[in-house]
Amino acid sequence: MSRDLLPVIPGGGRIVLAATPIGNVGDASSRLVELLQTAHVIAAEDTRRLHRLVHALGIEVSGRVISYHEHNEATKTADLLEQVQAGKTILMVSDAGMPAVSDPGFRLVEAAVAAGLFVTAVPGPSAVLTALALSGLPTDRFCFEGFLPRKAGERSSRLAELDAERRTMVFFEAPHRLEAMLRALHDRFGGERRVAVCRELTKTYEEVLRGTVHELLEWAENSEVRGEIAVVVDGAPEQAPGTPEDHVAAVNELVAQGIRLKEAVAAVAEEARVSKRELYSAVLAAR
Repeated sequence: MSRDLLPVIPGGGRIVLAATPIGNVGDASSRLVELLQTAHVIAAEDTRRLHRLVHALGIEVSGRVISYHEHNEATKTADLLEQVQAGKTILMVSDAGMPAVSDPGFRLVEAAVAAGLFVTAVPGPSAVLTALALSGLPTDRFCFEGFLPRKAGERSSRLAELDAERRTMVFFEAPHRLEAMLRALHDRFGGERRVAVCRELTKTYEEVLRGTVHELLEWAENSEVRGEIAVVVDGAPEQAPGTPEDHVAAVNELVAQGIRLKEAVAAVAEEARVSKRELYSAVLAAR
């Protein structure tokens, strides 16, 4: 039986991924409050942040609180699975937002699914979706890219992979690296690409700055950027298909790699959105 088809037993132990407020404590759901009070074990990314949240909510936890983060996931996951197998409820919370989304939790879910254990979620605040909704950029198709690499060369390579990405892109960034990130976007995508910098979402000093990459880069260069940052970037503009003659070189390159002419024409025509018949004729005419 495939691991994905292993039976789960809802009546037994369970893992609950619960979203916590990303800024405003009033966004805590009643289900989150109930689970904080009743879960047998609470696995928290930062136990100090958890205790501050519990204090702000005016409640007390009855279960055991453990730290669970990127540096100890490998060693603590097995113990948590044993607790679930023993019938316990494990509540997984990150510092803010939904666990496993650019936060600890993925390894726990992966291991639980492989073991056929029950995993569910309490939805709630999400910095990704909040930033996307407030950005003023298209929301019908988007992708989440997390944090770009810190090193300039690796960051440039990652953005090069996104050159043709037409979906709206959502990134996280540290305030002290925002200027470097926007400069990298400017170098790769040009200064006219639309972007939104979303700062301190749902908090007292929430701010959403919208404009071109050039405009936001100028702002970052002349400002002391603070707070938690999400950056939303417009997708690449749709390119005109061009003429069949524009794509002859691409076909010849594939043929030189050993691909049959008709297969090369079909592949290039589909990607370039031109007629296969006309492209085939253009290739023959160019020989």
